[in-house]
Amino acid sequence: MMPDAPRDYETEYQRPLPGSLRERIGFDTDRGELTRFVVQLEYRLEGEWTAVVRYDHDGTGDSEFGHDVTEEGLHVDIYRDGEKHATEFITGPLPGGVALDHAEDHLAKNLQRYVKRFEEWHGIRSR
Repeated sequence: MMPDAPRDYETEYQRPLPGSLRERIGFDTDRGELTRFVVQLEYRLEGEWTAVVRYDHDGTGDSEFGHDVTEEGLHVDIYRDGEKHATEFITGPLPGGVALDHAEDHLAKNLQRYVKRFEEWHGIRSR
């Protein structure tokens, strides 16, 4: 995993996707309120899971890996060659739970575009 990989979450799961893809989701709550999350699309490249894109939120203020979506809005970090290449802003400020749902929806709608670009950047033939 990359050096800036997010830390552990109290709830984490992975969802296999077709081909060499998976979606990894993690989140923390405090008294029913979502305080942190990550939604990350990963590609199995040369035997290692590598980030393609990542949406994240950290409303606790004690992480360098997340941004507070309630203040900054939702964005997606785009990875190339194992490093953050660019950031696309998606929405204005949102509550954490709403932002998590929006991140999952945005990834589903843009999955093919992100995978195609990642494969082009890394010289992978499309399936």
